[in-house]
Amino acid sequence: MKTLFIIRHAKSSWDDPSLSDHDRPLMQKGIKRTLKIASFFNQKNIKPDLMISSSAKRALSTAQIIAEVIDYPLSDILVEKSFYHTDREFLTDYLFSLENSIDSVMVFGHNPTFTSFANQFLDNPIDWLPTTGTVSVSFKTDKWENIMLAKRTTDFVIYPKML
Repeated sequence: MKTLFIIRHAKSSWDDPSLSDHDRPLMQKGIKRTLKIASFFNQKNIKPDLMISSSAKRALSTAQIIAEVIDYPLSDILVEKSFYHTDREFLTDYLFSLENSIDSVMVFGHNPTFTSFANQFLDNPIDWLPTTGTVSVSFKTDKWENIMLAKRTTDFVIYPKML
């Protein structure tokens, strides 16, 4: 069984126009909402084998907040620069290339790509993955490269406002 968690970064600040988009920090509201999602993960005893984040500050900060709450080592978060500006096909190919010893992975990134990426696995597509929105899908396979052909189950689609 393989499990994928697709998480959009938390709500970020536009307060400092001198910052590049890549360097925008989280808003306090984004931090609070991320803590709600992280608490949900704790209640469900969710701890992935691997966390991969876009290099953008807002995505990496989201991953770090969740990692701290679920006791995932911060130093083990894989920062992937290519997740910052990417497309669904790249993310899918990236998943296919994961080591099969990894059974669960959390990926942190950006819209519109993450909505499109999630929708390829959902029977009931979503219009838009909101900030800190999370999609979890499990696949009945032991190889990441086979997830597109595998029987899959949507474990949950959860947004902070639902908690």
